[in-house]
Formats: sequence, C-alpha cells, structure tokens
Amino acid sequence: MTVGRAIHWFPVVGSTMQVAAELSAKGCPSGTVVGADEQTAGHGRYGRAWHSEAKSGLYISVVLRLQIPVESLPVVTLALGLAATEAILSATGVTCDLRWPNDVMAAGRKCCGILVQLDDGAIIAGIGVNVNQTAFPEELQPLATSLRIVSGVPQSRELLLERLLESIDSFMETLRVDGKDAILRMFSQASSYVRGRRVVVDQGSALLEGTTDGLDASGFLFLRKNDGQRTLILAGGVRPAS
Repeated sequence: MTVGRAIHWFPVVGSTMQVAAELSAKGCPSGTVVGADEQTAGHGRYGRAWHSEAKSGLYISVVLRLQIPVESLPVVTLALGLAATEAILSATGVTCDLRWPNDVMAAGRKCCGILVQLDDGAIIAGIGVNVNQTAFPEELQPLATSLRIVSGVPQSRELLLERLLESIDSFMETLRVDGKDAILRMFSQASSYVRGRRVVVDQGSALLEGTTDGLDASGFLFLRKNDGQRTLILAGGVRPAS
C-alpha cells in the first residue's frame, strides 16, 4: 500500500540501497521506500552490477524494521522473493519461479533480483525488476528477461510498485505472526530449485554439482553432491546443470 507511506523517488540515483541506508541512519520509519527511474551504480550480490535501464525497470529499496527473532533474518530474502512473485502475477499475469536464494525467474531467465543487508538493526531490502526492457546487453541476453518480453505487452511500473509494496507488507506480517517455518514451506512449494533439481553452485573458489535436497531450518539450501555427500550451501550462485 502506498497511501501514508514515505516514498522518495529520483529521476537518477547511484544506488537506491545507499540512499535508503542513509535515511535509515536518520531514523526513517519502517516501510520507507527509495525508488529511481534509473540507477547508475545499481548492484546485486557480491557487488555485481545490476543493469538499470532508464524508465524501463522498477528499482526500489525498502527500509524494514521487523520485530522478529535474529534467526529469522536469512528468511527475509525468501519472503521478499515470494512477495515479488505474487506481485508480478497480480500486476502482469506473468507466473514466475524462484531460484534460491534471491532470483525471480520468468520463462527460465532472471527478471528480478533481491538484495538484503542489515544496517544498524534495520533491514534494507533492494529489489530490481526488469519491467519494460525490450533488449539487453549481449552478455546478459542468455540470462535476463523482462516482464514485457515474456508477456508480449508493455506493463505498468506504477501498478507493479503498488502490488509489490502490498505483498511485501503481507509477507512480512506472515513472517512476524506465523514465523519462519511458514515462509520456508511457501518458498519450497513455489520454487522448482529447492528439491530434486540438478544444479551447479558457483562458490567463487569452487564449483559444486549435484541435486538440491531441500532447505534447512534457517533457509539455507542442501545439496546432494555427485558423490552422494549432502552439504549445506550458505551462499553461492545456483544455476541449472547442463
């Protein structure tokens, strides 16, 4: 819901997460949103650049001050993924998959990324959605898509923003009231990557290959490696095995 919510919108900004962190440090209320028509220094996990074409995507960061146990914090990323898929379906009719831990997929390619950081007790949730892009740089073409490409028609960024904020509020309330187990169940049901998927996990220094085998109680991914060993993935880029 956007009514009564502080929304700081910029034509161009370096990173919405940076501005949101600055507002958080000044004590802004939970639910405060920073958005931009274009980011010049948008980033994802591990500092990777996020392609932020002007007026084509939805680039926002939300300050969340959640009254939840510390052990539930890793599950916030999963809850935000659920919120994004619900909002995208509601606003555009596009059905998405969730790739652990923070990628939203449409037609097999990434259409939305989520980045969560803890900042002096507050959570800064950055969400980037490819909405109306019609093409991507050559290096991203095999990996990325947009809601317009998948649906075949232009989509409203304004409607998607409204539905996304509503969904974020709803899933954060579910996390607060029903706890992390409810989010883990919903994510496991919504994601084809959680169990029984042959994947490669890029951990920077090593590549692990195996079959996904569910989530642990904190929301981390189990991988049954090719040698049969079951290992817990705390971080890494998950991709389908060729």
